[in-house]
Amino acid sequence: MDIIESLQWRYAAKKFDPSKSVSPGDLKTILEAGNLAATSYGLQPFQFVVVSDPDLRQQLVPFSYNQPQPGQASHVIVIAVNTNVDADFIKASATYTEQVRGLEDGQLDGYAKQMIGAITSMDEEQRLIWAQKQSYIVLANLMTACAALKIDSCPMEGFVPAEYNRLLDLESKNLHASVVLPIGYRAEDDEQQNFTKVRRPLKEMTHYL
Repeated sequence: MDIIESLQWRYAAKKFDPSKSVSPGDLKTILEAGNLAATSYGLQPFQFVVVSDPDLRQQLVPFSYNQPQPGQASHVIVIAVNTNVDADFIKASATYTEQVRGLEDGQLDGYAKQMIGAITSMDEEQRLIWAQKQSYIVLANLMTACAALKIDSCPMEGFVPAEYNRLLDLESKNLHASVVLPIGYRAEDDEQQNFTKVRRPLKEMTHYL
């Protein structure tokens, strides 16, 4: 399918078939797509927490306002943002970029100083909001990759981050649950798959200047 056909096919699955699993190869492709997402300064202030254990996924359901998808899905991808984006985090990112691009040590020190100034000028809440904005760009990549592979997904903001953090031990990793994406295969009796997708016409949504 081409990209538009894939996105027309996609919907937010309300019910997954728990007997079907996403293959390791497809899961890796989806995560690679997320990892290639654009982020501010290229800092990637996020991590993927992939929950496949059935018991643990079921424990997430009460803290997802009893939405069943985490318990039914093949995997639950939690995009968790880093809570320790500080000068050391930024310097490490700059050093890694130098290594990957074959640059001289310290060649990006000036750029790193600029990033440190911009990001550390934010307070803790502002920095969390900034990182969460990046996670939604990542979410879009994950969903698009799923659609291209004909794997269903359901983006979820309806969950209790503090309880996800506790159950998945995220705070010990300097992480905070930002947004959740159960993935798998739609159940045959999920009525919503038969609903006509409703989007306003592109001509009503676009301004050409």
